Amino acid sequence: MTNTLKNTALLGYLLISSLSFLSLSASAESRSSTEHEHLESIKVSSKPYPNWIQLDAVVEPTKSATVSAQTSGRIIKLNYDINDIVTAGAALLEITSKEQGAQLAAAEADYAKARAVNVEAQQQLKRYQTLFPKGAISKGSMDEAEANAKSTQQAVSAAKARITQANESLKYTLVSAPFAGVVTQRHVEEGETVSPGQALYSGYSLSQMRAVTQIPQRYIEALKQQPNFKLTLANGKQINSDELNLFTFVDPKSHSYKVRINLPENVEGVIPGSLIKAQFISGSRRAIFVPESSLLSMNELSAVYIQQNDTWVLNQVRTGLSDNGKVEILAGLSEGDVVAKDAYHALLMLKQSNKP
Repeated sequence: MTNTLKNTALLGYLLISSLSFLSLSASAESRSSTEHEHLESIKVSSKPYPNWIQLDAVVEPTKSATVSAQTSGRIIKLNYDINDIVTAGAALLEITSKEQGAQLAAAEADYAKARAVNVEAQQQLKRYQTLFPKGAISKGSMDEAEANAKSTQQAVSAAKARITQANESLKYTLVSAPFAGVVTQRHVEEGETVSPGQALYSGYSLSQMRAVTQIPQRYIEALKQQPNFKLTLANGKQINSDELNLFTFVDPKSHSYKVRINLPENVEGVIPGSLIKAQFISGSRRAIFVPESSLLSMNELSAVYIQQNDTWVLNQVRTGLSDNGKVEILAGLSEGDVVAKDAYHALLMLKQSNKP
């Protein structure tokens, strides 16, 4: 109720001011027109202007992950918590490694045993290969020696593979960050027992972000013709991006196309989950723009000085987009109108011309 009364009062004030300016300009008609020669003016004309479509987009990280346990054991140390910044390869947590260490020791012992057996089998095969041509051993014994040599050789390879497996299992007890970023969730507590596949930490990379928005079906062809977005961040910074990933199928719920817009790396002021404005061009339209200096603004009300014969009249207008120091006029002006380039200068001159 208070805001309504306040807006009504402001509108009344502007109308009263307009009347005073009208009478002021009328009294100035009898004066010399040389007072208006120094008042710079511009002629209004409509020109083709890109039809910008503005949508809300949500920022999300390009690279995010949930790190899971790859071995079983009890957590003995947590090195990071939610909202902590981590570097690539940093140790996130430690798991008990006694069992994995014992498995590695057993694998190494089996490997040593397999190598010894293999050495004996290879030597026996060499002896048989020397005796067989002389007829000292039978064909069956020779075949058995060859098969035994191959078997022990494969056993060495299998034992070596078990060592590699045991080494990897031991490394899994020290969980590392796959990339640099921030921790968004910790799924476990110190002292808990974990098993393979259990979630431990979640996080995302801070270096690469993207914006995601939905494109109505009626604009999809225009976007394909000009695949470029102008993004306005929360801090007012604008970014242009043509790195798009436009989905080829329609969302059955929203009946629109999803598009991912890649942002440059390491952009400041971009936070996942925040809303930004995404704009793209869909054709063009004719529009009237005037310099910002031509406007007299009072809260949400705007007006310009328009020339009628030899007088200047304050005329209320409805404004639209702002672009490089110019403001779009949606209503209140027609093509061919002449307006004062500097509205405040016009106001000052009209006041001076009204003085006796």
